[in-house]
Amino acid sequence: MKSSTVHKMHETQPEASINGAQLIARQLEQQGTKFIFGIPGAKIDRLFDAIEDTNIQMIPVRHEANGAFMAGVVGRLTGKAGVTMVTSGPGCGNLLSGLATATSEGDPLVAIGGAVKRADKEKLTHQSMDTVNIFRPVTKYSAEIQHVDAAGEVMANAFRAAEYGRAGSSFVSLPQDVLGDMTSNDMIVPNHQPVQGAADQDAILDAVKEISKAKRCVVLLGLQASRPENASAIGRFLEKTQLPVVGTYQAAGAVDISYYHRFGGRIGLFNNQPGDLLLADADLVLTIGYSPIEYDPELWNQQHTPVVHLDVMAADFDRCYQPCVEVIGHIAKTLDMMTERLSDKSQLSLTASTILSEVAQQREIITHYSSKSYLDGFHPLEVLKAMQAVITPDTTLCLDMGSFHIWIARYLSCFRARQMLISNGQQTMGVALPWGIGASLLNPGQKVISVSGDGGFMQSSMELETAVRLKSNIVHIIWVDNGYNMVAIQELKKYQRHACVDFGPIDFKAYADSFGAKGMAVTEPSMLMPVLREAMETEGPVVVAIPVDYKDNHKLMAPRKVGTLDSVFS
Repeated sequence: MKSSTVHKMHETQPEASINGAQLIARQLEQQGTKFIFGIPGAKIDRLFDAIEDTNIQMIPVRHEANGAFMAGVVGRLTGKAGVTMVTSGPGCGNLLSGLATATSEGDPLVAIGGAVKRADKEKLTHQSMDTVNIFRPVTKYSAEIQHVDAAGEVMANAFRAAEYGRAGSSFVSLPQDVLGDMTSNDMIVPNHQPVQGAADQDAILDAVKEISKAKRCVVLLGLQASRPENASAIGRFLEKTQLPVVGTYQAAGAVDISYYHRFGGRIGLFNNQPGDLLLADADLVLTIGYSPIEYDPELWNQQHTPVVHLDVMAADFDRCYQPCVEVIGHIAKTLDMMTERLSDKSQLSLTASTILSEVAQQREIITHYSSKSYLDGFHPLEVLKAMQAVITPDTTLCLDMGSFHIWIARYLSCFRARQMLISNGQQTMGVALPWGIGASLLNPGQKVISVSGDGGFMQSSMELETAVRLKSNIVHIIWVDNGYNMVAIQELKKYQRHACVDFGPIDFKAYADSFGAKGMAVTEPSMLMPVLREAMETEGPVVVAIPVDYKDNHKLMAPRKVGTLDSVFS
């Protein structure tokens, strides 16, 4: 890795002394912040007031966690930290799942939280909370600005930590009195992030040697592989080597359509997919941009297959993940250097050829799938076929957590890096709608589809008002089954019964209409495609409720063998 050089800071001398809130507001603007998602309160309202004098668009949300989710998706799609801002006490407390999700998913995010006056910090006063220590385990950086003269430094370092390396969240606590204190210090805005170079030459040569001598090497793509510049380099590498490839859920879209004939699909959660069988057959696994949080190594590497680890960060060692070579550096630059040094195209093993043929057969079945019955709702594959028909190359797909996300992650195709966004680190419920709103802000002319179950939707459905206010160009699809089904299927497998997973029905069409969104409900088989097409052609936020029959969900956990088709297709 190249050593970083010292860059000049962007310095702007204030015309006169300004208060802490004004300094931070101006620094956020100079940092390139376009949107801030938040909810104000007395401890931080001075900063909200100062933002009014900048070009930043301040977006009120209806729950702090959703503001963090929106900021996180802005970070994921742009590479620059999204920003959320909330008041003290419970305002900060409600950020926790959002910040943990961002760090787990590699999304750059800076969260700013109000705090009581410094003199009140140790008192039993309302909304006093040790937020810095609360957030430290789930962020890359957590600090309080304890003096106004340090404001520029702390804010600069928060952004640096959030954006550099494997991205994640930062948290900055702002005591109320610091925002009102005066300072003559400058803001600090680094011109750009340090540029990471390619990996060490010896490590690259070692990796090339391991790949060249392997007979059954398989590529495993992780979250960092889905960064657009990395996906392009991966395409060049695969075209040169012709290696079979699989990806975690978070790597969705990293494999181009031109290489789909050697893509064994996505793996995660349950160790029973074609990609799992490919990995089990491998004599070497090349991981690219992979973190164990995406898919536990003990699930896919119980046989302790040798691993070459290529990433921006050194490996987190695990009993089942102990790389023989670590290639640490800028992924795209490193991969291009490896590609230049590899010559022979790989030959597929008989097992790999059989598995890839099965995957191709599965895709063909989905294309022509037709439900045999419609009693309690649509079979998931019927919904997937309809969704695949309306998704275009510029459509961004945001997935919540639930049974539906397993079906979509496994069987829905996408061919653009970060076209499909999935939470598989924290597996956070409720992310889809706020992610969709954030994604729509970045590309208002392009349609965004967010998808949730009826359980996950109600955890963030209050943001429909935000979507209507912003005229978000989103279609939110709800897979309706009146229960927490992903929990239910696992309980049934373990205990032969389920507990605490059923809830009552909601008229989602009327619910959406009450917010001013367009509500639509599919109530019979012939309506599915016409309703989805109408939703995609409608400007502004649309909610589509689709009843789903999950009777085949138990098959999602069924074991697999080479030469047998996935039981969900039987």
